[in-house]
Amino acid sequence: MNTIIDYMKRNYKLLLIVACVSISLFAFKINASKDTDPEKDKLLLELLTFVIQREHYNPATIDDTFSKGIYKDYIEALDPSKRFFLQSDIDEFSKYETQLDDQILNKDLTFFDITYDRLMNRMEESKGIYKDILSHPFDYNVDESFNTDYEKAPYAKDSKELTDKWRKQIKLSTLSSITDRLKIQENKKNGIVVAKDSSNVLGQEEKLKLDVVNPQKDKTALASDNDKPKTIEQLEKETRESAVKSLDEYFGFMNDLDRNDWFSVYINSITARFDPHTNYFAPEEKERFDVSISGKLEGIGARLQKKNDFTEISELISGGPAWRGKQLEAGDLVMKVAQGNEEAVDVVGMRLDDVVKKIKGPKGTEVRLTVKKVDGTIKIISITRDIVEIEETYAKSSVVNKNGLKYGVIYLPKFYIDFENKDGRDAGKDIAKEVERLKAAGVNGIVLDVRDDGGGSLSTVVDIAGLFIEQGPIVQIKSAGKKKEVLYDRDKKIEWDGPLVIMVNSFSASASEILAAAIQDYKRGIIIGSKQTYGKGTVQNVRDLNQFVRNSAVGDLGAIKTTTQKFYRINGGSTQLEGVSSDIVMPDRYAYLKMGERDVDNAMPWDKIDPAAYTVWNKNANFNQAIANSKKRIAQSSQFQLIEENAKWIDSRSADNIYSLNLDKFKIAQNAIEEKAKKYKPLSTYKNTLKFTSLPYEIDEVNKDLTLKEKRDRWHEALAKDIYVEEALNVLDDLQSKSIVKKVIPAKLKKGKLAKS
Repeated sequence: MNTIIDYMKRNYKLLLIVACVSISLFAFKINASKDTDPEKDKLLLELLTFVIQREHYNPATIDDTFSKGIYKDYIEALDPSKRFFLQSDIDEFSKYETQLDDQILNKDLTFFDITYDRLMNRMEESKGIYKDILSHPFDYNVDESFNTDYEKAPYAKDSKELTDKWRKQIKLSTLSSITDRLKIQENKKNGIVVAKDSSNVLGQEEKLKLDVVNPQKDKTALASDNDKPKTIEQLEKETRESAVKSLDEYFGFMNDLDRNDWFSVYINSITARFDPHTNYFAPEEKERFDVSISGKLEGIGARLQKKNDFTEISELISGGPAWRGKQLEAGDLVMKVAQGNEEAVDVVGMRLDDVVKKIKGPKGTEVRLTVKKVDGTIKIISITRDIVEIEETYAKSSVVNKNGLKYGVIYLPKFYIDFENKDGRDAGKDIAKEVERLKAAGVNGIVLDVRDDGGGSLSTVVDIAGLFIEQGPIVQIKSAGKKKEVLYDRDKKIEWDGPLVIMVNSFSASASEILAAAIQDYKRGIIIGSKQTYGKGTVQNVRDLNQFVRNSAVGDLGAIKTTTQKFYRINGGSTQLEGVSSDIVMPDRYAYLKMGERDVDNAMPWDKIDPAAYTVWNKNANFNQAIANSKKRIAQSSQFQLIEENAKWIDSRSADNIYSLNLDKFKIAQNAIEEKAKKYKPLSTYKNTLKFTSLPYEIDEVNKDLTLKEKRDRWHEALAKDIYVEEALNVLDDLQSKSIVKKVIPAKLKKGKLAKS
């Protein structure tokens, strides 16, 4: 497989909390895998260490320090919320802390076997704990508290202390739910209609801390207008019932995990010690990675989710065979799956991954689904599989009129490519097509939005950057022990030579950073966004592990993604850790949270090499003035000032981990937070006066596809609420040449006089 740049690992606090919720808080019993094969696991260990040490850019020494890192990462991955293991378990495990390097080299699975077996036992015990806790009412008059800082919390000394941790954790969640329900009843009594989701004001971290047991409580909390106010006792019972239901659903989902899944966790604790982006793909994960990087798959075009023992159709992918057939619907439950004329197989209770395998298949083949429709009827639906393109993967563009000029906005969610088909879609070709379409529409400037774009294909970056320069180097690459390689745009043609702005944020990584760095070094366009991008300056290769094994009897071994190179800007500096600093920094609500490569303990270091030879773009006469104008606007903007203030408040709130479990005290604390949050309400209600529309070719498409129309309408609505896009367009205004301005202003004045006459 060609060299690729992977998606960044967003190891920031919000996702850490989500991980705690989804992995550690909920007790469940894991199925023992029928396919457990210790010899296969040993082979996998041997292959991984062999491939990584041979191909990694800077392989770590497998010693006691390496062992300690694995131990820490693995134990945290198994039980991040410290809700399963006792201190006695940790004491027992700790004797292996400096032995894992030897176990890896000797293909010894002792540590994994001990921790896996103990985890299964502790989870089974925890299942009884939560059911017992939720079988009795909570007393919210007791003056007690709970600390949600799991990282600093000690492990429970015994089962009694562990049970009390579970009790407080669940009590906090139900208390949050009761408070919400009481608030709804109070507002209804006073005739106040309030939008339920205030997470955009309070911050996701605040919400996640409270929604730790019952993530769907907001839905259940909403009562109809005809409901009478309920007593505390009634609400308390409802919240416990809701918590049981939510936990049971999680058990059903997590019950699909088997020993192989947990062994993958152990393996990735090993690979991650080489660097954050070297990791193992189990067979199913490798397939999902391929889909994410190419944006397409072969199947029926439906997204599935687990619902207790059933597999539910959660969404139909627009344009896919299931969508075209108009028989399958979101909400349908899949009962059986048959291949062509073969006998149907019952899939109730089956692992979600196994159901997906049965439904997916080569283009042109038939699959028959026996489904239970939303109305309760049973129906057999025949679908011919086809190539399914996931529309959300691909680039899209919009046009907007501003001050008499027309601008284009291109959004690129990832740098996708189809490695198996050189004639398939890729980001480079698609961006070139969008630029051509925008030129045909007569735009005066282009905004290329790569916010939240975590990376993708290296070759597409070169193609995209080459659209905006005449020719020259785009990125420098260095492999261990080898001379640097420079990737060039050798095509003298410039697709777009007008004003250009690149939008980035803290989650723009890898390929996004190469693009932004090249445009910045050439001074071809202005980089606007967060203070700096993610800071991932490494390149990965994906290797199929099966190619190293002659005996296919062991089954599919998956793949390994290994860091093989570092890339450098054409000015010689690395984007590793430092990322790309924006020319224009806009306040960011999450600017103070730790979320970049620089916040990962084993990230590779920053360094510098000799610059490449390149010529700075000299056609941006207003370049420096546009930057100065924007900085002045941002400094004077009350909205941006509010965003900065909100960011500091979110940062301060992240340190508040102790919650009272007394109803009155909890309500007082939450009311204080909500009162403070009112100040930031304008952040969620902000709207500019700009109107974004699709290009002519897409208008024809959305008229035929209501699903696509709904998606585009939502995107255009989001753009009209996006102050960052608005400022990017202001910068395009400032970058206009004097000749363009001279043409536009008289035309506007003339239009104004005509309107008055």
